[in-house]
Amino acid sequence: MPSYRGYRFPPEIISHAVWLYHRFSLSFRDVEDLLAERGITVTYETIRQWCLTFGIDYARRLRSRRGRQGDTWHLDELFIRIQGRQQYLWRAVDEDGDEIDILVQPRRNRRAAIQFFRKLLKTQGGTPRRLITDKRPSAGAACRTVMPSVVHRTDQYANNRAEVSHERTRQRERQMRGFKSVGHLQRFASVHGVVQNRQGRAPSAAGCSSPRAPHPSVRRVERGDVCFVTP
Repeated sequence: MPSYRGYRFPPEIISHAVWLYHRFSLSFRDVEDLLAERGITVTYETIRQWCLTFGIDYARRLRSRRGRQGDTWHLDELFIRIQGRQQYLWRAVDEDGDEIDILVQPRRNRRAAIQFFRKLLKTQGGTPRRLITDKRPSAGAACRTVMPSVVHRTDQYANNRAEVSHERTRQRERQMRGFKSVGHLQRFASVHGVVQNRQGRAPSAAGCSSPRAPHPSVRRVERGDVCFVTP
C-alpha cells in the first residue's frame, strides 16, 4: 500500500483527483482545471503521477468494499493494438454490468482463457452459477477445465452486457490516442472499470471526500481580476 507521507496535499484531495480522472472522460489537464476552480493548484503532471502511484490502491479499496459479485458472469475479449502488436483485454462483468476483473494477454486461446478464469476464481473466492461467453471454443474448453460444474451459455445476444462494457475503454483509447504499453493498459483498465461500477460512482466509496473548499496548505491571493493560489 503506497504511503501519502511527504505529499503536500492530503489523501482526500489526491483520491478525489484519481476518482475524477477515472470516473469521467477527462484528461489530466481537465482535472487540473477542475481542482483549480476549488482553489487547489496542482499540475497535470502531478495528477498523472498520483494516478500511477495511488490508482491501483484506490481500486483495491473499492473491491474490498463491494464484496463478491453476482452469480452470473459475462466474459468477453477486446482487441487493442499497442505499438503495432495486437493485445487482448479480457474482461468479466456480472449480471448488473459491474466489472469483476480484467487481464491483458497477447492471445485469446484456451491457455489464455484458463489463466483469466483462475485469476477470477482467486479474486472472487468461488465460482459463479452461470458463465456466459461468445461461441469461441477456447472459452468452453477453459470452463470445462477450471469450472466444470458451472453452467456455460453461448446463446446469441446473451453476452451483450460484456460487449457493451468495452465501449468506455474504446472511448478512452481514442481520447488518449492509444495506450503506450501493455502495462499502461493493465494499470488503467484495472482502476477505470472498478470506478465505473455502481459502488465507485461516488468519491466517498473509497474513503475520499469531495474537496469543496481550498485546502489549508494553500493561500488565495487576489490581484484585480486574477486569482492566485500559492503554497
